[in-house]
Amino acid sequence: MQIILRRFFLFLLILSFYSPGLVAADETNESNGSPIDVMGKVLDHDYIEVAGKKIYLPRIFLAGGQFYFYANTESALASGDFIVENERIMRADGPSVTIDFSITSHLMYVWFGILLTFFITWLAARRYRNGLGSETEPRGVWQNLFEVFFVFIRDDIAKEYIPGDKYHKYVNYLFSIFMAISFMNLFGLFPWGVSPTADLTVTATLAAMTFFITQFSGTKDHWEHVFMFPGVHPLVRIILTPVEIIGLFTKPFALAIRLFANMLSGKIMIVAILGLIFIFTDMFGAYIGVGSGIVWVALTALLYVLKAFIALLQAYIFTLLSAVFIGMAAEEHHHDEHDSSVARTANVNV
Repeated sequence: MQIILRRFFLFLLILSFYSPGLVAADETNESNGSPIDVMGKVLDHDYIEVAGKKIYLPRIFLAGGQFYFYANTESALASGDFIVENERIMRADGPSVTIDFSITSHLMYVWFGILLTFFITWLAARRYRNGLGSETEPRGVWQNLFEVFFVFIRDDIAKEYIPGDKYHKYVNYLFSIFMAISFMNLFGLFPWGVSPTADLTVTATLAAMTFFITQFSGTKDHWEHVFMFPGVHPLVRIILTPVEIIGLFTKPFALAIRLFANMLSGKIMIVAILGLIFIFTDMFGAYIGVGSGIVWVALTALLYVLKAFIALLQAYIFTLLSAVFIGMAAEEHHHDEHDSSVARTANVNV
């Protein structure tokens, strides 16, 4: 368990340096007059909501080789160094903003998911060090749940799809990514919560981590099948090699898009259906709007159950495919055995 903590802490540090606030939406966005702002509920913001109250987050800009730190967007605008143009913060004069390192709502919930995963892992590790679960049976609901998830990731995903004993060193990453994504997905079920995985920059970062781990895990055989294709005619390699190289990047791309699209569509659907109450009220009056609310609230409750299932399912799919991609790269291909078996088959046929 100490190995789990160390590697997960490394995972935390990697994502801590990344901010999806590069394209963060600011409080300066104005309502377009619609009775409900659907996209405003899923876009990134410079604040988080807690029980209906907005807590504005720090703004950090890199412009002209210099860092600028402000307590919030209002402070940045009050300084006179920055203005709002086309719904984005820009330099009032001089060099434009090179990189926006601002803390945003999506980034905060990424950190919440990672810290929550780290916390429950640390609690479980402490119990196992004290003998609870290692020398005796696990005690308590949460420790039993922790062990169920960990054993499931280890035996049914890592061991199943990563060959030989190599799976041991990937269990920690796969378990961490599964738990962190699960928490990030489930945060969106709270009325004021946010699913950071509905942001493509977040899912792309997670997919990039799997991509680099996969490539660094690649064996000599893996790279030979990417560039050389043993036993294949050289002319055929002209077609196969570019396809394989493209395939290295389409796999993590599919990981990022799948998770992003599912979580974004789910959030939009829930907000849109609840928004029908306000739309019907605006179009037909309060009686019809409130009366129809019974239908829309009941449908939303069913969607919440479905979204909770999808949140865990998408975390499982992301983890499963990560294990599959890593396993494909780490697999050893026994060409000698294959060639000898082909030769024996040819002799029998003769």
